[in-house]
Amino acid sequence: MFDNLLYQNSSFLLQQDILNNRLPGAILLSGPASSGKLTCALEIARILSCSGQNQYNQRGHWLCECSSCKKNKELSNTNVLLAGPRDCSLEILAAKKAFLQASFDNARYLIAARYLFIRSVRKLTMRFSQVLWEGDDKLSKLAPLVASIDEEMEKLNPEKELPESEKLEKICDSIVKNCEKLESGFMYDSLPINQIRRASVWAHLKSVSGKKIFIIENAERMLESVRNALLKILEEPPDDMVFILTTSNRGAVMPTILSRVRTYTFTERSLSQQQEVVSRVFHAQGDEKSLLINDYLQLFLPVKPEQIKKSAASYVHFLMNSQIPLSDTIVKECNGFEPRFLFKIFLTGIMESVREHDFSAQRSEACTKVVEFCRECYNSVSIFNVSPAAAIERLSRDISSVRREIMHTPLL
Repeated sequence: MFDNLLYQNSSFLLQQDILNNRLPGAILLSGPASSGKLTCALEIARILSCSGQNQYNQRGHWLCECSSCKKNKELSNTNVLLAGPRDCSLEILAAKKAFLQASFDNARYLIAARYLFIRSVRKLTMRFSQVLWEGDDKLSKLAPLVASIDEEMEKLNPEKELPESEKLEKICDSIVKNCEKLESGFMYDSLPINQIRRASVWAHLKSVSGKKIFIIENAERMLESVRNALLKILEEPPDDMVFILTTSNRGAVMPTILSRVRTYTFTERSLSQQQEVVSRVFHAQGDEKSLLINDYLQLFLPVKPEQIKKSAASYVHFLMNSQIPLSDTIVKECNGFEPRFLFKIFLTGIMESVREHDFSAQRSEACTKVVEFCRECYNSVSIFNVSPAAAIERLSRDISSVRREIMHTPLL
C-alpha cells in the first residue's frame, strides 16, 4: 500500500487504519504544497475499492490487477469524484516530457511514465465530470473539450500498444493543447456551491460495487456558503461514502468541519527527498535531478518566473511615477498569462515590489490596500472570467487612486 507515496509517515498510519477498518467516513490530509496529498487521496480511493482477489492475497497491493485497481490507476473509476481548484498544466507538461522520452528510449520505466502522463491529465479532467457540472451553463462549452481529450487518451490506453513516436507526439501535443484550454477557460479558484449540492445527490445514490469517494482538494479555499453546504453532508454521511479533503492550511478550514474529520498530517520533504521525487517520478536527468519539486515544475512555464516578476516591478515603477502601463503590452510580455499560474506570479510580484520598501504609518495602510486590490484582481480573473488585460486596467486605476491619497507623493 502507498508504494507511490514517498517519504510521508502518514502513509503508515493510514495503512493501519485501513487494514483494521478504523478509517472514518471523512478525513483531512493536511500539509505543505507538493507533499503528496492528492497522490495519497487517490491511492486511498484505489485501496478501498480493491476487490482483494489477486495473486498477492492482499487488499490494495500496488501490483494488484483487479478491474477496480486498473480503473483507479488510470483514474477512470466512476465511483471517484475529484473537485477543488488546482494548477494542473505544469505537471501535465512534465509528465509529457517523461513519457515521450521514455517512449523514444524504450526505457525500462516506460509503463510508469505512461501512467504518469495519463494520471496527470485525468487529475484535470476529473474535475469536469458531468456529475459535478450538470445543469451548469458552461457545460456545453467545456464538454467538447473533455470529449476530445478522452478520445485522444483512449489511444494511450495501457491495454493497447503505443503508436509510433511521431504519431504519439502529435497525440500528446493535442491532449496538452486541449488541457490548457480547459484549465485556462474553466478552472475555478473556489469550488462552486452547486458542485457540492450535485455531489450530495450523487453521494446518496447506492453504489453498485465498492465505496464511493469524494475528494476535495484545497479545502481551505472554499467560500463560507460552500463550507456550510459541505458541512450538511458531513453531519449525516452515507454509509458507503468516504470524504477526503486536502489542505495546505489547516487553520483556514472551518472548525465545525475539522470537528467532523480525522486529520493526517503531511510534512515538508527534505531537499534530498524532493530531489529523489523529481528523479523517480519525473525521471529528470542531469542538473534537473538536483531541483526541488516546485522548481522543477516551473521549468515548464513558457515564461520564467523571474521575467514575470521583472514585469511586475516595472509595472509598479510606472504607476508610482504617475504613468499608466499598457495592460496589453504586459499581457503580451507574460505569454497572455497562460497558464493562468503566471497571473498569480505577476500579482505576487506586485505585492513583493511594494513590500520591499519602507513605509510610514500612512503608507503602510496604502500597502495593505494594494495587497487587497491584487486579491480582487486575481478573483476577477479566476472566478468571474474577466480578461487579464481588463483586470490589470482596473488594478492600475485602484493603485493610482491610493497613490494620490498619500500627499501626492510616490509610494516608492
